[in-house]
Amino acid sequence: MTAVAMRRVWAIVPAAGRGARFVSATHPIPKQYAPLHGATVLEWSLRAILAEPRVHAVVVGLAPDDALWPSVAARLNSRKLQTTKGGVNRQDTVANGLEFLSGQAAADDWILVHDAARPCLSAGELGALLDAVGAGNCAGAVLAAPIVDTVKRELDSGLTTVDRQGLWRALTPQVFPYALLRHALEEAAIAGAAVTDEAQAVERVGSRPMLVQGSPFNVKVTSVSDLGLAAKILQMTEERPMRVGQGFDVHAFGEGDHVILGGVRIAHPKGVVAHSDGDVVIHALCDAVLGALGEGDIGQHFPDSDPRYRGTDSRVFLREVAARMQAAGLRLINADVTVLAEAPRIAKHRDAMAANLAADLGASARLVNIKATTTERLGFIGRGEGLAALASVLLGT
Repeated sequence: MTAVAMRRVWAIVPAAGRGARFVSATHPIPKQYAPLHGATVLEWSLRAILAEPRVHAVVVGLAPDDALWPSVAARLNSRKLQTTKGGVNRQDTVANGLEFLSGQAAADDWILVHDAARPCLSAGELGALLDAVGAGNCAGAVLAAPIVDTVKRELDSGLTTVDRQGLWRALTPQVFPYALLRHALEEAAIAGAAVTDEAQAVERVGSRPMLVQGSPFNVKVTSVSDLGLAAKILQMTEERPMRVGQGFDVHAFGEGDHVILGGVRIAHPKGVVAHSDGDVVIHALCDAVLGALGEGDIGQHFPDSDPRYRGTDSRVFLREVAARMQAAGLRLINADVTVLAEAPRIAKHRDAMAANLAADLGASARLVNIKATTTERLGFIGRGEGLAALASVLLGT
């Protein structure tokens, strides 16, 4: 068993701040409760920690008059959540959290502290931090990101450049043994020392936590403008469902003077034998979309045994399939269609075909690629007995 498995991990999230730099007439609530990407900043800040199986419980330090927490707790609906009274500042709130855990946590249990306004913590970062302290005896660990910009210090006489070699930005979570962190914060309080994070308090008593490289995307919301950045990061990193589908259709040539491909009438010495209009491009595309949706194939939805569909314009089928795609909350990311035929040639019809398919799927024509190939006169296609189409689609949210 690893050290983390033997020593429980408790999380403390100080969320009692009033957000003096954030709250304004247009944003009257503290930053931890500001709306962000369908939830609140605090909910996002808690999600990765609540989802980490090695975290035994999460203690949230709240202001005494906090009326917004109950709705957040109800939405999170986690048995891991506990609350305690917050303090005047961050270090007081963390100290209160440690006092709250005094009857539960052992001296060498790990205490993980995370900012309530740091909503972009990833599961990978958190896992790496806990893996680091679990690998052996240490005084704790801090997520941090190396400084990549040139750093300046302001002097009375102007600016001077600071050597950035070895400089890191401290992030959260930070994790320390219970007894060490409690002692460090008590010593800071006795000395009247204001510490800006837990690592600084631990350093004051002579311990040196290790650095664990975190992501520069693990940003802290300090001002209203930070909400936009955090939202973009969450959108970029969230898991989005993607669905892939493929389809194939073939029709034999018969009597006639044209074929329909992608909803475009193309002159040809032969027609196709089909119940509907025999549009192999649309039929293959319908099967691809239905496959991505997990909803069978075109024959299940528009059977050739049903007289209602005799001679039907296949674009009717595609629009119905598109409606099913949209009802599932999905959209076309791209479609790739290959026509297999010795003739007719489709080069001059590609744009019109793509425009038809895109319009029916509610997408841009640039997302629909149409190409053609022959079979080098091999097989029934090579003998001019019929034509076929292959289609692949990617759907997403």
